[in-house]
Amino acid sequence: MISSRQIAIHKLYTLRGHKDCIYTLAHAETKSQFYSAGGDGQVVEWNFDNMEEGKLVARLPSSIYAMYFHPTYHVLIVGQNFEGIHIIDVKQKKETGSIAFTKAAIFDIQCYEDRLFVASSDGMVTIIDMVNLKIIQQLKYSQKSARTIAINPIRGEFAVGYSDYSIKIFDIDDYQLKQAIEAHKNSVFTVKYSPDYQFLLSGGRDAHLNIWSVEENYALHKSIVAHMYAINHIDYKQDHKYFVTCSMDKSIKVWDAQYLSF
Repeated sequence: MISSRQIAIHKLYTLRGHKDCIYTLAHAETKSQFYSAGGDGQVVEWNFDNMEEGKLVARLPSSIYAMYFHPTYHVLIVGQNFEGIHIIDVKQKKETGSIAFTKAAIFDIQCYEDRLFVASSDGMVTIIDMVNLKIIQQLKYSQKSARTIAINPIRGEFAVGYSDYSIKIFDIDDYQLKQAIEAHKNSVFTVKYSPDYQFLLSGGRDAHLNIWSVEENYALHKSIVAHMYAINHIDYKQDHKYFVTCSMDKSIKVWDAQYLSF
């Protein structure tokens, strides 16, 4: 059963500053900071010590659906619709590099070592050497959008969720397709490995939260009708005790992570 434990949640702030939909958030270098971006093309830095004033980091000419902060290089990698990715030095607040490799919308950016893994609406997953900004490989395994990526460094794999309702598992070094899973009844919008990498969580337009057992060849462990409408994102609390699902039904649900193992 789902844990009935109550968690006290209180709204602390309402942040205003964007002029259009906010599509993506990213962690920053310190726990007191984070970044937001969206339809207005603005990348804004927020600080919990002064939540009243966001700082403009960059302004791009079109919508931003995805970004990723790289703590080693202290840069923010921003996916701009129809233009590719931009590397932003967050301290100097200036662009230090870019690569225009697609005219499609960029839906997700993840990183492993010095490689970027980019999912786009043309069904392509592009692997980029982020130091030299060169394309290493492009994977085209669907005619529908590649929406979301999760990386499992323990098994040397990465999972990609597609709008063709599938999740595909690839080798992280040779990029070969290892497995294809008929995962949902509609587009897959989000995939996330549990912190111990024993489970892969997925959600999408069918409003189901699906939990896959990694060690059992990604067998379906649980399927939960978690929301009324599409699940857009899954993420874990820093202490790994809870995870959240964010939905198009305007709700955020908090789940006990121990529930996964039952």
